[in-house]
Amino acid sequence: MKKAPLILLAFVVVVLTLWFSRNALGAYWQKIAGPSKTAIPEEYLATAERRNIDYSIEVSGDVAPEFQLEVKSEVGGKVKALHVEPGQQVKAGQLLAEIDDTDLQNSKASAVAEVTGCQLSVDRAMHNFNRGKELFKAKLITKESFDNLESDLAIAKNELSKSQRKLQSAEDQITKSRLVAAIDGTVLQVQVIEGQVVVAAGSVNSGTTLLTIADLSKLLVTTNVNQVDVARLSLKQVVTVRMESIKQETMDARISFIAPVATIKNSVKGFQVQAAILKPSARLRPGMMVNLAVPVAHADQAIAIPVSAVFKGRNDKQVVYLIENGVPREQEVTVGVAALDYAEVKEGLKPGDQILTVEPRVLEKKG
Repeated sequence: MKKAPLILLAFVVVVLTLWFSRNALGAYWQKIAGPSKTAIPEEYLATAERRNIDYSIEVSGDVAPEFQLEVKSEVGGKVKALHVEPGQQVKAGQLLAEIDDTDLQNSKASAVAEVTGCQLSVDRAMHNFNRGKELFKAKLITKESFDNLESDLAIAKNELSKSQRKLQSAEDQITKSRLVAAIDGTVLQVQVIEGQVVVAAGSVNSGTTLLTIADLSKLLVTTNVNQVDVARLSLKQVVTVRMESIKQETMDARISFIAPVATIKNSVKGFQVQAAILKPSARLRPGMMVNLAVPVAHADQAIAIPVSAVFKGRNDKQVVYLIENGVPREQEVTVGVAALDYAEVKEGLKPGDQILTVEPRVLEKKG
């Protein structure tokens, strides 16, 4: 019988404790939010709504011609004349520059004289051979003498052939002293002046560069992408190019190269990526820096909320503060595609739900 009063007393204590706690919590929220949800400042509220969300990575890169040609001379000597200047449009086969060919013309004259002399030697040896042939048939000379005449003719023809090749080489050198455009394009640079002595190009990496020509109708962007994002890229993927100087103008580009091996640029490891611009702007120039937006994820008509409204809850769970009857309640959500401004909510919210864009304690401080 003595236990009944004690149980009744404990029950009363619990009820009073809950009543006071509830009223204290209500007074606490009333202090923050006021008597209704409309008291929460509008700038701290957001509404879940359906929208398309695109997530893309942003990288910067340098513009360069897809095809660029360094013009070098295969013969050395003094630059006799330059026929183009930077910025000039040229056609394939158009004369660009001339190397002084005085020495080459002298070499050609010597070769011509040599060919003439060798031709005379061949004619004389041929005459002697034909005469000896008749004499040998008549048994007026020996077989040895006839064989010697035949050898003299062969030697003379060989010398003539050598002199003709020498003449051909001299003529080729003279032709090479006139540099012509190999492609249609624009002259980017002229690296020499008239009167300057240039070194012949014996290989790809040797010799003096006279001019640089490029086809500016085909430009590409070269950039470095980190190892996390490069795995999301693929060849022939279309990306968006935006110039630093004219941000409102965009162009499409298609990824044409992804390096198989990482390199280090500016002390940062990454993979070189090249994207060919499909329709370059007339204002785009080689050497400019541009930004590439590479789309990597998309959510169509997803339930979207501002990224700033997603917080980290207990056990690193993602949560939002859902407004119910004017009071914020922590609500766990599952986030999908997240861009810079909006995030997709796969589970936990429905369209029209109102949430806080700040944590409740921020409102407490402001209140």
